[in-house]
Amino acid sequence: MSREVRRVAVLGAGSWGTAFAKVMADAGRDVVLWARRPEVAAAVNDGHVNPDYLPGVALPGLLTATTNAAAALDGADAVVLAVPSQTLRANLSGWSALLPPGATLVSLAKGVELGTLKRMSEVIVEVAGLPPDQVAVVSGPNLAREIAAEEPTATVIACADHERAVQLQQACTTGYFRAYTNTDVVGCEMGGAGKNVIALACGMAAGLGFGDNTRASLITRGLAETARLGVALGADPMTFAGLAGLGDLVATCSSPLSRNRTFGERLGRGESLAQAEASNHGQVAEGVKSCSSICALGERHGVELPIADAVRRVCHDGFSAAELGKELISRTPRPE
Repeated sequence: MSREVRRVAVLGAGSWGTAFAKVMADAGRDVVLWARRPEVAAAVNDGHVNPDYLPGVALPGLLTATTNAAAALDGADAVVLAVPSQTLRANLSGWSALLPPGATLVSLAKGVELGTLKRMSEVIVEVAGLPPDQVAVVSGPNLAREIAAEEPTATVIACADHERAVQLQQACTTGYFRAYTNTDVVGCEMGGAGKNVIALACGMAAGLGFGDNTRASLITRGLAETARLGVALGADPMTFAGLAGLGDLVATCSSPLSRNRTFGERLGRGESLAQAEASNHGQVAEGVKSCSSICALGERHGVELPIADAVRRVCHDGFSAAELGKELISRTPRPE
């Protein structure tokens, strides 16, 4: 049975984890943020800031931090997993024995695991040994910096157990953050994973000097191929017309705050993957890794993903963005 969410553990003190922790604290919840580095936890506790990831943002008093995962998880009604998609399995393996019985696990990660080709909720179910209806995902046009600045936005909380989704909805609704519920976990996750890859393509186009028509074309056709794959996996096609599909895609493909878009722009300007990574302070955009697993998932289910495959070849096969731009525009004409 789900329960009211009063105490929340957020595991991962990056920009999105910290911003979501702020939202839940602003909604009146008692939130403990787990940070890997002691200096980050100290900054949150002593100065109510996280200068490494959200400089200049004042954090609420109901939000505290710790480097002790057991302390963060003790008595939590909801556990929010805010670590990168490709590290989720390893991190959760270390935390699984500490998870409070009955707590709802919430994934903020957007990706498809390399090798297994599992969605993040599937990884959580497997590692934590939980039923699928105890796991929720959050997806939408949620750029962390804008949320931390309390600019109005909306999101989707998806869970097979509608009651759990409603409890989380109530726990994170504020004057600037509006949550909607959905039971289509597959659609919300595939929308979130796919948009990172399409944002890389939009960034490459911008780096090549192309404008709004090109970006709009990539967004639209990118949404189509992401939806095709999602439907093949059992998603509701209407999910891709909502916040977790089109909404997240537009924000991530258009904003300079999007790590994937800015990473793609560097590739479009001719930088190598290593140079783009160095310019990004050593951080690799999620779509760089997920493009391989998403393409493999498409191949497994017989779904054509031309944009995702183009991104994969730029990132991992040594092709240039300019070459693949020409290839995409020269594909055989067909009905929309």
